[in-house]
Formats: sequence, structure tokens, C-alpha cells
Amino acid sequence: MDTISEAEKTPSKEASLPSNNEKDVETGEDQLHRGMHSYHLQFIAIGGTIGTGMFLGSGNALATAGPAGCLIAFLFVGLIVFSIMTSLGEMASYIPVAGSFTVYASRFVDRSLGFAMGWIYWFSWSVTFALELVGSGLIIQYWDSSLNIGIFIAVFWAVFTAVNFLPIRYFGAFEMWFSSIKVVTIIGFIIFGICIDAGAGQNGYLGFHTWVTPGAFAESITTGASGKFIGFWSVLVTAGFAYQGAELVGVGAGETQDPAKNVPKAVRFTFWAIVSLFVGTIFFSGLLVPYDNPNLSIGATDASASPLVIAANLAGVPILPHIINAVLLTAVLSAANSNVYSGSRILVGLASENNAPAFLARTNRHGTPYFAVALTSAMGLLAFLNLSENGGDVFDWLLNITAIAGFITWSCISICHLRFMKTLKARCIPRQELPYSAPLQPYLTWFGLFFCILIILTNGFTVFIEWSTSGFFAAYVSIILFVVLFVGHKLVYRTKPVKVMDIDLDRDRVN
Repeated sequence: MDTISEAEKTPSKEASLPSNNEKDVETGEDQLHRGMHSYHLQFIAIGGTIGTGMFLGSGNALATAGPAGCLIAFLFVGLIVFSIMTSLGEMASYIPVAGSFTVYASRFVDRSLGFAMGWIYWFSWSVTFALELVGSGLIIQYWDSSLNIGIFIAVFWAVFTAVNFLPIRYFGAFEMWFSSIKVVTIIGFIIFGICIDAGAGQNGYLGFHTWVTPGAFAESITTGASGKFIGFWSVLVTAGFAYQGAELVGVGAGETQDPAKNVPKAVRFTFWAIVSLFVGTIFFSGLLVPYDNPNLSIGATDASASPLVIAANLAGVPILPHIINAVLLTAVLSAANSNVYSGSRILVGLASENNAPAFLARTNRHGTPYFAVALTSAMGLLAFLNLSENGGDVFDWLLNITAIAGFITWSCISICHLRFMKTLKARCIPRQELPYSAPLQPYLTWFGLFFCILIILTNGFTVFIEWSTSGFFAAYVSIILFVVLFVGHKLVYRTKPVKVMDIDLDRDRVN
């Protein structure tokens, strides 16, 4: 049984002070600045979450599962997100550090886990940055297909690299206004959907007619109840991909003013905002667009495949596609901006736990980790692979590696929270005295962990129904990479799981 000394139960005042604020007291070097408010955190998370998955991916999800199946899938994954957000909020409000959950994995569980989790998560966001740059060019081609996307990759890469070198208070304000455009658009679509469904469009009153014809559930691969379940489970995975980014609230905790107050506030608002916007969009898309509409699954990369645009065309509002395409462009660019920020802060977290070169944690006098930003931004240049004949295939495989990284991260966050709660109990620290106490514990965390692991293991289940070797590796290569990183680090450094009595809850914590 683990025992804790009285001295460990009562940390000194000096130990409770954040160490990554303004100047390091030992070296005198510049550190990350706490220049963000809770609303900055909220919009960075919204910016990283709501992107092409919302505006384009929801169309394919609707075609796969039908309006009811799609809605249930997004609601269910919303519960998993609630579990992850509250678990992360409890830890990040108590120990607010850059790259939070990467740091927690190293301190609370195993340094090798922090290494593997952090690097695969960084790789996911940095390659996604390249994807968003490609997406920006394809979206602009909606207006003029003769334009070379390489022009826009170069321009937007330069712009967002420069933006991420700004002091954090300016970056936060920039991202807040950028993300606001997406939020306003989605709210506008929900109002539009209410009006059209009530009879304002050219087709009169609609009600729930799409739930009757062609139906509430779509069949996938096979027919009957099995086909409907397969469709639902496929969208469950898609919904999880769409929600990924909500955890960015924790990434920015190390640069937030008064984290004990602002991190819990950001966690609550971000969860309800993201889930409400996603569920509202899915619900009204399902009311206005039949799941058998051929435009839902044509695979287009511009506004023509968006259920928002299809709904507007069916209602007889032809000007809306251009407006939606413009908003889609801002959505992609906002997500790209958040990608560089989150990736760079993950590198800072890795460096702080000796899982990355120490120079990556260096900051300038404005608190910007310039080496981490530069390395993350440089990965965006992979977008130019799409300009070569076979480069697109390489780029697709890179994206396959990142596809399941979010679920791996969510699983690790849940594991960290279970260890965090065990340590608090061993030290006789009541959870009610924390700046933020997650509800329904430990059951909610176990719920999130179970379903994250289940989705990780079954995300490519369709390849076993209709075998596809390439499909198998596309679905599971990220798991293989994570295991290789974990086992490789453990073999090289001979790390051991951290004992409860040795877990450091004092460094970087708030009063």
C-alpha cells in the first residue's frame, strides 16, 4: 500500500507557484506568458474543432446512417467528449501547464506514455495543418478552377506562421474573431433550418418528412437491422473525428490568466458550445436533406457537398453556396491557425518532461516558443506533396496515421485522470477542494475510457466484413505507430510506471 509523508501532503507555498509564467526563477529565461482569458481558450478550441468535418464531413455521415442514426451517433460521442473535457478540466485547472495532457501522462503514469502520446498527437496536428492548407486552395477553386492551389498553400502558410509568432494575447484575439465567423454561420443555418422546415422554402412545410421518406436510418454494407447498426457505428467513428480538438482547452492552460477560475469556465462553455453547434447542424440537416440525396456523397471538397448548401438549393436559395464556400474557407483557415498553436504547445510540453529536445521550450521576450512554432509550421510544407503526380498518395497515408490519434489522446487523458484521482485519495486531498471538480467520478471517466478504446479497436471494422488490405492498414497504422513509439522509448530509456507515492502534484500547480 502506497504511503505519503506529512510533508508531501502539505506542499510549500513556493512549490505551488506556476513555473512557466513570464520568467523562470532559476535560469532567468523567458517563459510562456499567461496572456489569454477564458474566452480565448474557448475560441481556440472551437477553431480547432469546427472545420471541414462539420461543413463537409457531416454530409457523408448523413448519407451513411440517416438522420436519426447520425443524430444519435453525434449525441453519444458528445457524452464521451463530456467525460474527456471534465476529466481534463479537473487536472488542467489544478496543474495548468502548456501541453497539459502530455505532461500529465509522463508525470502520473509513465514517461514512455507521455512520449508516445505527445509525439503522435503533435504529428496529427502538424499534418492536419498541411491538410487545411490544401483544403483552402481547393475551396478557392470553387470560384475559379484554373487557379493553382500551390499559390494559396504558400500564401496561407506564410500568413499563419507569422500569426503564430505574435504575442499570445494578439494570437488569442485573432483566433477569437476568426472562429466567431463559423459560430455565427452555424447559428444562422439553424435559424434558416427552422424557417425552411416550417414552410418558408419553395417546398412548403417539411416537418419530419425525411425521417419517413426515405427513412430515419440508412443501411450500410448489408440490409436490415445489421445494415442500420453498421451505418450508425461507422458514423460514431466519424463523429469522434469531428469532435477532436475540443481538448485544446487544456493545451492552452499554461498561458491563461487565473487558470483556477478561467480553465473550468472555458471547459464548460466549450463543451456546450461545440456539442450544441454540432447537434443542431446535424438535426436540421437531417430534416431538410434526404439521406439518399446523391450530392451528399459525391466526395467534393468545396461547398457543393455541404448539407448546408444542399439544403439551401432544395429550398430555392441559390446564392447561399457562394456564402457557405466563403465561410468554409474561413473555417479551414481558422482550423489551420489552431493547428500550429496546439502543435507548438505540445512540443513545449514534451520538452518540459525531457521527451523532446530542450531548445523547443525556448521562448522569446513575448512568450512565444519560436523553435516549436517553426518546427510545427514547417510540417505544413508537406501540403506541396499534392502538387506532384504521386505525392497525393503519400499525403493520404500521412493522414491515415493521424486519423485515430485523437482517440488515443482521449484514452490517455482518461487514464491520467484515474491516476490523478488515486493520488489525491492517497494524499488525503478532497476533490471538492480542487478549483474544478469533475462530476460523476470515477464512473464518467471509466465510461469515456471504455468507449474510446472500443472505437480505436473497431474503427476499421468494415474491412473485416469486406476485406481490404489497404483499408486495414489505413485504419490501424496509427495504433501500430503509437505502440512502436511507446515500446521503442521504453526499451531505450528503461522507464517504469510512476508509483503513486512518487507522482508530482506540486510543480506548476496553482494555489
